Amino acid sequence: MLRLSPRPYSVWRVFPLAMAAGLVPFAAHAADEALSLDVANDGMISNDDGHYTSGVTFELAFTPGQTHWTQRLARALPDALIKHADGAQYRLAHQIYTPNNIETSELIEDDRPYAGLVYGGVSLYGAKPTAKGHTATDLHLDVGMVGTSSLADSIQQEVHRLTDSDRPRGWDNQLHDEAIVNLGVRRQWWHEVPLSGKQLAFGPNASAALGNLYTYASAGYSVRFGDAARSVPSLTPNPASSAGFTAAGGFRWYVFAGVEGYYMAHNLLLDGNTFASSHSVDRREWVGDVSAGFALAWEDWQMSFAALQRSDEFRGQQDPDKFAALTLTKML
Repeated sequence: MLRLSPRPYSVWRVFPLAMAAGLVPFAAHAADEALSLDVANDGMISNDDGHYTSGVTFELAFTPGQTHWTQRLARALPDALIKHADGAQYRLAHQIYTPNNIETSELIEDDRPYAGLVYGGVSLYGAKPTAKGHTATDLHLDVGMVGTSSLADSIQQEVHRLTDSDRPRGWDNQLHDEAIVNLGVRRQWWHEVPLSGKQLAFGPNASAALGNLYTYASAGYSVRFGDAARSVPSLTPNPASSAGFTAAGGFRWYVFAGVEGYYMAHNLLLDGNTFASSHSVDRREWVGDVSAGFALAWEDWQMSFAALQRSDEFRGQQDPDKFAALTLTKML
């Protein structure tokens, strides 16, 4: 566990802006359906201000036409993955991770590293009807970077100045700049039955990710009750899901709960930089989540809230992490 000053890779300073600009031409040729803002924070359900302390994601979801590049990509992939893209999504995300004690400038060796993460991503979503429900498949690609060029230190310091919160002093110990590329796949098997004029949906799920940010395999089980929907909201490290309602118009709602277990083979945010010496902690390979929340919709507006408690991710962690995400969506 070393304390090293961040290295000034000036070329990376323009990376977040270049990545955001790169999404524009793709979105301009898409049949847009929905624009979402997702805000995650541990302060929503906890008094702590550490670990996964903040996340902001902008999402543009749409139904691709037959000639759209995402649809051509779906047809080129093995049928066992996805035959047809019923939906697609672009996203741009920024996340901040810190130790629990942010007021000391000294390296805290037994708590997680300071890290800022910025990335852009694209997802394909497919659904296949079954005799008693449907099978949902999500494919994800995320490209971005972790490190000083994410500007996480400046962002957190400014937010804490405006809110008169504790001043973060340990960002000199953050992870260094490193480009990240991650692939992910997730499949959910939904069994759906009518109940009291609504829909009860339940079933298992499995996912896997491969990349220098996360490499893991997971399995879980979810339950949803209310108006019909394609899925339920997901929380990091899982990328965004196709959680929108399937019916349009009027007031709609559902509640949900789920459990998920991960075998985490690699987590750059805990293991430290891949190609340089940096702060790291002793990561636990087995991690478990319990989550619950609800979603509401009225006409073209949708809102969802998801809360999660996660078991210890590294040895020496004092308390399980708790955080939540609030998503606001406008149908276009």
